[in-house]
Amino acid sequence: MISTQAAVLHRPGEPLTIETIDVHPPGPGEALVEIAATGLCHTDTTALDGDNPSCVYPAVLGHEGAGVVVETGPEVDLRPGDHVIPLYGPECGTCSMCRSGRTNLCWSIKATRDRGVLPDGTTRFSLGGQPVHHFMGTSTLSRYTVVPEIALSRIRPDAPLDAVCLLGCGVTTGVGAALADVEAGDDVVVLGLGGIGTNVVQGARLAGAARIIGVDTVPAKRKLAERFGMTDFVHAGEVDDVVEAIRELTGGGADASFECTGIVPVMRQAVDAARPGWGTCVLLGVEPTGAELPIPPVGVRYGKTIKGSYFGGVRGRTGLSRFVDLYLDGDLDLDSQITHRGRLADVNDGFARMAAGVGIRTVLELGS
Repeated sequence: MISTQAAVLHRPGEPLTIETIDVHPPGPGEALVEIAATGLCHTDTTALDGDNPSCVYPAVLGHEGAGVVVETGPEVDLRPGDHVIPLYGPECGTCSMCRSGRTNLCWSIKATRDRGVLPDGTTRFSLGGQPVHHFMGTSTLSRYTVVPEIALSRIRPDAPLDAVCLLGCGVTTGVGAALADVEAGDDVVVLGLGGIGTNVVQGARLAGAARIIGVDTVPAKRKLAERFGMTDFVHAGEVDDVVEAIRELTGGGADASFECTGIVPVMRQAVDAARPGWGTCVLLGVEPTGAELPIPPVGVRYGKTIKGSYFGGVRGRTGLSRFVDLYLDGDLDLDSQITHRGRLADVNDGFARMAAGVGIRTVLELGS
């Protein structure tokens, strides 16, 4: 058993507290990982607000990390020293979803993951002898965490962990979604230029989009989005009608529209901004619990496609290495997205910046 520092959320609506927790050894099919660095992602804030039904309190948050395997349980192919990125979406390779070849969803451990425990129904964290729950199966806001092997992607050892940690969520979600749904020469619109939206911009550029329109209420986000390939910016707070502004720029609507905020009215804007006949609207933002999206069916009958994307459609264990290669080859920019760095003790400040719309990503380094 290891004692380590972790950021624990005891109850929604409260700040995270830095606690010394006990991390118990990995069981069969599990690995103990020392997290080197973790990014702060908007999805964690749904647990802070009490709006994430799969968060069980108290919990160690965090799902955008990278680290090194320290110890493994039985029946594990990973070895100590392997560099890995924890995955909130596992890839077992044997369930019907994995074998279908039609989705990157794998729900083989979803039932236990969403109860804050590992596949055997127990946690590997405790505080004062009482259990502390896992979050999204990863809990990267602890220097040491235990993760099922099927939720770990082994990566090349020359990749800097304090950068590729971002591939654990936002970057892969955005870039992967764009690469899946943007064709060369397309007009693309991205609603919301946060951590996911800026990476949709990157992915659209890599896919060869002709025009990439970013929409946001914060003009300070424009500079980075332009660096990543955005060609036009719409200030959502200064136009009378966002959808009409997009239609004017594209001559009728975008070939692909991406919603990256989780705000239901913005989702509707993304649907309406897609071009009739063949436009595709991709929903990426995490909506509030119980939210519903009203849309006119005529748009769908006339050929629009409305779809979602989970982790950018990327299969984590077998597909994530491509994105590491893109970064190391200089085609994918991770470093410019890291606008703030800190240590574990700075976690609440990082989430406060996120809430204020300041910066893109905060990366916390957890090593000594």
